[in-house]
This record gives sequence, C-alpha cells and structure tokens, in this order.
Amino acid sequence: MELLIELGGRARCIYGETINLAQLGTLTICRGSHVEPDERGQWVCDLSPVSGPTLGPFVSRSEALTAEVAWLSQHWLLPTA
Repeated sequence: MELLIELGGRARCIYGETINLAQLGTLTICRGSHVEPDERGQWVCDLSPVSGPTLGPFVSRSEALTAEVAWLSQHWLLPTA
C-alpha cells in the first residue's frame, strides 16, 4: 500500500487492509471510483469522483479493478503543491 502523507499531516492512499488506517487518527474515507457492469456484462471503471475519466469496458471485473488502481496511483495519489 502506498501512503502519501502531506506536509500538513493529511494522508491519502488507495484503500486496502494492509494496515489499520484508524491508527493514524480520525478517518475520512471517500470513494475514488465506481466499478460496475454495463448493459453488455462488461466492466467499466468510472473515476468521476476524483475528476477522472471512465475506463473500459473490460471483460472481467478484476481487469477493471487493476486499471482503477493503476490510474489512481498515476494520476491521483500524487503530492499536492
């Protein structure tokens, strides 16, 4: 798990259960995307909650989840100026 701690103490990460995040203090957990099936049974990753694009369609949910994590890691989980 990558954990970004900004200068003011705010921390961001792509949620996982690798560590108990509650040990860092009060949590605010926000959705980064919606991974849902489309009308053809393929999977789409909607990253609009973080002002991102829609990715897909993907044949499997696991492919969509992999693309979701890759996009969030490259475009969202970055230090802010």
